[in-house]
Amino acid sequence: MDELEHIRQLERESRLLEPGPELRSRWQNCTHRHAESFIQQGNSRKAYQGGFDRESKLFTSPIDEDPVDIEQVLGMVASTIDAPGIDLTSSRHFGYIPGGALYPSALGDFLAAVSNKYAGSYFASPGGVRLENRLLRWIADLMDYPQDAAGNLTSGGSSAHLFAITAAREAFGLKARDYHRAVIYLSSQTHHSVLKALTVAGMREATIRQLPLDETYHMQTSILPALIESDLGKGLLPFMVVATAGTTEAGAIDELDALANVCERYDIWFHVDAAYGGFYILCQEVAGRLKGIERSDSFIVDPHKGLFLPYGSGAVVVREKHHLLAANRYQASYMQDALQDEELDPADLSVELTKHFRGLRLWLPLQLFGLRPFRAALCEKVHLARYFHQRIQQIPGIEVGPFPDISVVLFRYLPRQGDVNEYNKAMLRTLLQDGRIFVSTTTIDGRYYFRMAIGCYRSHLEDVELALQVFRELPDLHRE
Repeated sequence: MDELEHIRQLERESRLLEPGPELRSRWQNCTHRHAESFIQQGNSRKAYQGGFDRESKLFTSPIDEDPVDIEQVLGMVASTIDAPGIDLTSSRHFGYIPGGALYPSALGDFLAAVSNKYAGSYFASPGGVRLENRLLRWIADLMDYPQDAAGNLTSGGSSAHLFAITAAREAFGLKARDYHRAVIYLSSQTHHSVLKALTVAGMREATIRQLPLDETYHMQTSILPALIESDLGKGLLPFMVVATAGTTEAGAIDELDALANVCERYDIWFHVDAAYGGFYILCQEVAGRLKGIERSDSFIVDPHKGLFLPYGSGAVVVREKHHLLAANRYQASYMQDALQDEELDPADLSVELTKHFRGLRLWLPLQLFGLRPFRAALCEKVHLARYFHQRIQQIPGIEVGPFPDISVVLFRYLPRQGDVNEYNKAMLRTLLQDGRIFVSTTTIDGRYYFRMAIGCYRSHLEDVELALQVFRELPDLHRE
């Protein structure tokens, strides 16, 4: 076979990657039926399904030279991926910080994948980049941030924290020789992704000061000035205060306005982790507690929490865009055609050069639904949490945590005898075996708590009533 014939043979085989309209239509129809079946089954599935088939064909079938029919492929997805573990789309998923999987977001991701627009450069996709920047401006406006702010749509809170920390590092002109003198002030309720981001940024040599918590698990702000004065006296560099607007474990919102006062007084970078609670600014029942976020130097939010998007949806916003640019902007000669001044390039505002076009998964639901149902859903979750907090106390032998700031309720069983923590751990095992609802747990100050986190847009009063029923029955189920 000569070279030209070899090329033609390779072309015939490679053209299989471009299916015709009939095959595309069949695949789309099969995939649509699979998705519809998953959605329609809804609460007929358990919120948590234990067990896992490690010998499923999905894992044992080789990646072969020959194709597999889509019906067989989707069958493996249904049995091995859709079924086991936590059903994160269930209205009875009350674990961690629930979010959702809005259907228009899936359509947005489909369109983004089909067009394969590169969302890192205005030159490559002016519409895509401008859309993402406008979405970030909308988020900044929600928090009453100045016009010079800039941000990035990220994969989630972990990367968003990293971008904020590196922007702060540039703002303060910190070098490696300074890291051991830098001080970061936070609390034991600060999300671990902050420490992870500090590690990735090379700053774990910095001093980490954990402020104590009050009895409702909020950071004790009043002692912060004395800590800063002490550190200044030791020749250290007070660098950053990390507040949380909705802690993962207890749902607590720190005193943002008071912390902003301290940071302004001592010229310290004020960063707010609003991954969970930020979008509750749309809800008047919570908005007042978020006062002070507009005075921060940076904040993060997760649309996959507060706006119910699929996972992989975060955002960071920095008050002064040049700090974010200083930490991330680089040039390469092969990209010289993309240089422009019309719009901020997302690739200049984060570590991602190859960047997924995340904007459509956020923009499409906001367009198709409007803001009103999002606002209503957030307010509904707040009231459902308050309702659950009131009703769970009526079950004998239950001790509750503080009144919820947002939509997380802590509680635990108090047995007549025996170790309290071990009893509640045993209760969790029974709850997971039951599977009708999923609730996670945490340990604070040595106390093991159930966490009822009401955050899925599909969760309504009937689901909370079922949870109350399950917790009434759980002691008896445990004895069976």
